[in-house]
Amino acid sequence: MEQRFGGRQLRQRVEDQRLTTGKGRYTGNRISPDQLHLAVLRSPHAHADIKSVDLGAAKAMPGVVAVASGADIAADGVGPLGYPPMFKRPGGEPMTSPPRTLLAVETARFVGEPVVAVVAKTKAQALDALEAVNVDYDVLPAVTDVRDAVEPGAPVVWKDAPDNISCEARYGDAAAVEDAFKRAAHRVSIEVVNQRLVANPMERRTSIAAFDTKDGKLTFYCGSQLPTPWQMELSHIVGLPPEKVRVFVGDIGGGFGMRGLLHVEDGLAAYFAKKLGATVRWEAERSEDFLASSHGRDSVSVAELALDDGGRILAMRVKMLAAMGACLSGSTALVPLFLTPKVTPSIYAIPAIDITIQGILTNTMTTSAYRGAGRPEAIYLIERVMDEAARRLKISPLEIRRRNFIPRDAMPFTTIVGEVYDSGDFTHFLDRAAKEADWDGFERRREEAKKRGRLLGRGVSSYIEWTGGAVHTESVDVIVTGDGKVILHSATQAMGQGLETTYTQLIAERLGIDPKTITVIQGDTDVVHGFGSVGSRSAFVGGSAVAAGTESLIDTAKPLAADALEAAASDIVFGSGRFSIEGTDRSIGLFDLAQRQPEHRIAVTTSHTVGGPSWPNGTHVCEVEVDPDTGESWIRRYTTVDDVGTALNTMLVEGQIHGGIAQSIGQAMFEHCKYDRDSGQLLTGSYMDYGMPRADVVPSFTVNIDQSVPCQTNLLGAKGCGESGTVAAPPAIINAFVDALSPLGVKTIDMP
Repeated sequence: MEQRFGGRQLRQRVEDQRLTTGKGRYTGNRISPDQLHLAVLRSPHAHADIKSVDLGAAKAMPGVVAVASGADIAADGVGPLGYPPMFKRPGGEPMTSPPRTLLAVETARFVGEPVVAVVAKTKAQALDALEAVNVDYDVLPAVTDVRDAVEPGAPVVWKDAPDNISCEARYGDAAAVEDAFKRAAHRVSIEVVNQRLVANPMERRTSIAAFDTKDGKLTFYCGSQLPTPWQMELSHIVGLPPEKVRVFVGDIGGGFGMRGLLHVEDGLAAYFAKKLGATVRWEAERSEDFLASSHGRDSVSVAELALDDGGRILAMRVKMLAAMGACLSGSTALVPLFLTPKVTPSIYAIPAIDITIQGILTNTMTTSAYRGAGRPEAIYLIERVMDEAARRLKISPLEIRRRNFIPRDAMPFTTIVGEVYDSGDFTHFLDRAAKEADWDGFERRREEAKKRGRLLGRGVSSYIEWTGGAVHTESVDVIVTGDGKVILHSATQAMGQGLETTYTQLIAERLGIDPKTITVIQGDTDVVHGFGSVGSRSAFVGGSAVAAGTESLIDTAKPLAADALEAAASDIVFGSGRFSIEGTDRSIGLFDLAQRQPEHRIAVTTSHTVGGPSWPNGTHVCEVEVDPDTGESWIRRYTTVDDVGTALNTMLVEGQIHGGIAQSIGQAMFEHCKYDRDSGQLLTGSYMDYGMPRADVVPSFTVNIDQSVPCQTNLLGAKGCGESGTVAAPPAIINAFVDALSPLGVKTIDMP
C-alpha cells in the first residue's frame, strides 16, 4: 500500500514534560472534598462456603455509610460480570465458570476474593469497620496448580465442571499429525511451564465513581485501557443507559493488559456511588494488587515435533493446560484458547498441526491479558522445542530454523491454523541478528569465560507476533479551530507508550504545521468513541485512523478553500498548512480558513478499518554467564533485529522493545506468583517475596529496528511493536541458560 507518512520524527516525547514534572493526571491524584471511601473484606481461605455474615457491628461503627454482603448486592439486582461463551467443554457441553460477582455469594473461591464491602467517610473508618465484620466459613479443600486440578479426585472448584475443565479448544488435524509421527525419522518433545505473573504497574489501581443526582449521570475516573467497553460494563452494573455513564481516564502508570479488565472493585465503587448518590473512592493497597488484580500466564504445555532426516518439520502436536483462576473474566479463556493458537506454528512451514488447549479452574485469582497475552506462551513453547530438536539432531540452532522458515516469496502465506501473514522475510532477520550479535565470535567469548571459572551460554529466538486486538476499526475526530489549534479525539488509550507523540507527529507531518498547535484528547467517553488499546493495536489501527482523518479533513476543507479563494475545488492544492490555487500565489492558511466558518472551526469524524492484523517478527540473541559455584548469573549481551514494518517513531519503538525485554527478564529469571499447594495461600504477596528485575540486572540492549518489510494491511505500513520484546525474550534467555548449563548435564530448565 502507499506509504504516505513516516517523514521527520519528533525526537522528544510531547507528554514527558507533564509526566516528569509532577503534572501527570493520575486517578490517584484526584481528590474530592466530599468523597466517601470504599474498603473490602477479603476471604482468608482459598475455598470456603460462607455460612453466615454478621454486619451489625460494622454498620454501627463511626463514619460508616453503607455495608453490604454478596447476598445484599445480588438482592439489589446486580448480576455477575460476563464472559464470551465461545468455547465448549470436552464433551461438547457449554463452557462453564463460577459467576464473577462483585462480592462472593455463598462460596469464596480464592484467597483475596471480596466478601464484604464497607463505605465510610474516611478510609481509616472503612478499614476499622471491616474489623467488626464477622464471617463464618466452612473451609473446603482447594487446588491451585493446573496439573493437580485435572488429577482424579482433585478438589472441585465449580459443580458444573467436576473435572475442573472450564473449556477446551482444538485446532488442526489430529489424524494427519499422527500419520506424520509414524513416518518421522525423529521425534522431539519438551514440557514447559509459563509461570503465573503479577502485572505490577507503578500506579496502583484506583477508581472514583461520582453520581450526579441532578442529571442522573455517573462519572467514573479510572486507569483503563478500554474506556468505551468499560462504559458498557458499568452501565450494566448500575442500570443506566451508556450515555448516562462517563468513563474518564487521565494518565496511566502502566497498563500491561491488566488495566483492560474491569475488576469487581470498580463495579463496587460504581454500585455504591449510584446507590448513595455520592462520590465513592476505592484505592488498592499494594498487597491488594498482588492478591486481586488479574494475574497473567500460568500454563503447562507439551510440544512434540516430527521431523525428517534433514531436520524439516513434518508435524507438530501441542497440549496445554491453562489456568483460568477461580472464575472467568472477559479475556480469561480468550488469551490461551483463541490467541495462543494464532502464533503456535510461528514462522515455520509446518504442514500438519494438532493443538489441544484446556482452560482449567483453580482456587486462584482470575487470569487475564498480560503483556503479550497468549503469544509469549506460544513462542516460548516452539522456540524451546526448536532448540531441543537442534541438540538432538546435532544441527546449529540457526540452521534448523532456516530450514523450516516460511520463505519470503511465499507471502502472503496462510498458516496451518488459517492465519494470513501479509509480509515477512524471516531468514533475513535471523541472518542479520546473527551478524549483529557476533555469532561467530561466541566460542572465543566462551573460552574467555571458562578461564574465569564461568559458564557462558547463548540462546536464539525467532518470533512472530499477532497484533490488533481482533477489532480492526477505530474512529477519530479531527478539529481545526480559528484560533490556531488542531484537536484530535481518539479512543485508543495512552499508558506510557507515547501515543500523544505518535499522533502529534502524524498530524504535524501531513498538515505541515507546528506540533505545538496539536492537542490529543483520549480517555473521555463523552467525546471519544472506539475500542481502546490492547494487543499492540494503537499505532497501526489507531494511527491509520489518524492518517485517514487528516486526509478527510483536507478533502472536507478544499471546497471551503475554493469558496474563499473564488476558485474551482479541483484547482485547490494543499501543503505546509495552506490551501492554494494551483499554479498561483493565491492561498489561505488552514487556521484562517477555519476562522471564516460559521462555528470558527472545521471538524471531521472518520471511521477507518485496516485490512487485517499485523505480524511483527524478528530474531533475538542472548548471551548469559553463570557462576557454577554460586549460581549467580548475568545477561552479558542482548541483540535484536525487529521487523516493525514502518517505524512511525524509532525512539518510541526502541523504548517499547526495551521495556518488553526488561519485563521478560523478570519472567525468565525472577518472577513467580506462587500459591501454597495445600492451603492456597498466596506466598508471594509483596515485594519482599516476589522478585522483580532491577536496573542493575538489566543489561544494555543492542536493538536494531529493521524497516525493510512494511506491513501491507494498513495505510502506514506499521506493525504493532508494544509486545514484541515480551514475546521474543523469554525463550532467548532460557535457551541461553540451557546452553550455559549443558556441560553440567542440564537439558532443560523452567522459568524463573
